[in-house]
Amino acid sequence: MSEIQRLRLPEDHPTFGGNKVFDLFKYSPAVKAGGLVFVAGQVGLRPDGSVPEDPAEQIRCAFVRLGAILEAEGLGFEDLVELVSYHVRIDDQLSIFREVKDEFVTRDFPTWTILGVASLARPNLIIEIKAVAAAK
Repeated sequence: MSEIQRLRLPEDHPTFGGNKVFDLFKYSPAVKAGGLVFVAGQVGLRPDGSVPEDPAEQIRCAFVRLGAILEAEGLGFEDLVELVSYHVRIDDQLSIFREVKDEFVTRDFPTWTILGVASLARPNLIIEIKAVAAAK
């Protein structure tokens, strides 16, 4: 049986500011098991916790948060094996999402599942991204 490792971010992490939200809601930003890293869904928040109104900025923030967790595990976007994106307004914003995604995921493309949803954790959020990466 493989060892399970739960990621704990530094309390002064520049993107997340620590583990407060993870502790409050009792989940890990990522869990490593069986040679894979499972990254919890990331939403489009700025480091100060505010939500951008601009869809492209919100999507970019979600990818920055995903990248920060990958980096904390010693990984990058090229290590992704699966990407799942949840879109509140999929018809209006899928093309914007694709453009922003292409800034971050530039090679070694993962699988990708696109889901339309009615809402996310906060009313003004439009995107959530979860991912699985191959551990090194």
